[in-house]
Amino acid sequence: MARIVVTGAAGFIGRSLCGRLVACGHTVIGVTRGLTAAILGAELRPIGDIGPTTDWSKHLDDAEIVIHLADGAHSQVSGGVGTDEPEAAAALARAAAEGGLRRLLYMSSIRAMCDVTPPGLPLRSDDPTLPRDSYGRRKLAIERALQAAALETGLELVILRPPLVYGPGVRGNFRLLIQLVASGLPLPFAGIDNRRSLIFIENLIDLVAYASVHPGAIGRVLLARDAVDLSTPEMIRLLAEGLDRRARLFTVPPIIFAPFRGLPLLGPLIVRLTNSLQVDDSWTRAALDWHPPVSPETALVATARDFRERS
Repeated sequence: MARIVVTGAAGFIGRSLCGRLVACGHTVIGVTRGLTAAILGAELRPIGDIGPTTDWSKHLDDAEIVIHLADGAHSQVSGGVGTDEPEAAAALARAAAEGGLRRLLYMSSIRAMCDVTPPGLPLRSDDPTLPRDSYGRRKLAIERALQAAALETGLELVILRPPLVYGPGVRGNFRLLIQLVASGLPLPFAGIDNRRSLIFIENLIDLVAYASVHPGAIGRVLLARDAVDLSTPEMIRLLAEGLDRRARLFTVPPIIFAPFRGLPLLGPLIVRLTNSLQVDDSWTRAALDWHPPVSPETALVATARDFRERS
């Protein structure tokens, strides 16, 4: 059992992860920006925004591992990286090493590599990194800053690149998709023959709990996903099942989607629903002897059911 510091503890992933680590018997210090609802069994410490000059000395005492979830990489900054997040992450890594911690796990994103793949050609962890948007570029910049700090200090570094994370309480584009299915409107995706790698939040935090202590994870970039990839029509049918609705799907020519890709709200969702993004996580599963415990069929139905019960 270890004393683990989790940054971003109040977030969608952080709250679930802290609960899982506590259940595993770890002592958990959850770092948050401000005051937030309690997490049973974890000690929460609001420290404000994390930056290059953050004083970590009082928060890393006697800890062994830090799991870095907190960053502002979703914020819109024009022109690429444009923030001090890489420097802030490197400062955390150096402070962890100086404080005697042995490992840092960083929650990156598959978008540090790219956000579209040809069907049947999944990304592997040793593939080139070709991020196509500012979010992916910032995630990659943070990874590189951490790798340099780890090389400098000897800190054990683990980088995890998940695809889209979903589950009860999910927000963003995935919540918008659930809302569209819940509306009962006919959706023009019946003819989409794509494949998407996703990861259910319970599967992700199960992997993090493994990777944060497993010797096989040291120095690795880990990819992860649910047990199988699904097409957009398959996802919509499972969400409809959880919403206790009939999936209303029809087919349109693919060219019809082109004018909608640039729209502020629907555009990013349309891109993700019509393209493929697959990852090959076979190395992660073999090296850590890990398998996602929850099937995507169960997970998608549960996510939609939670949305229905909250609405």
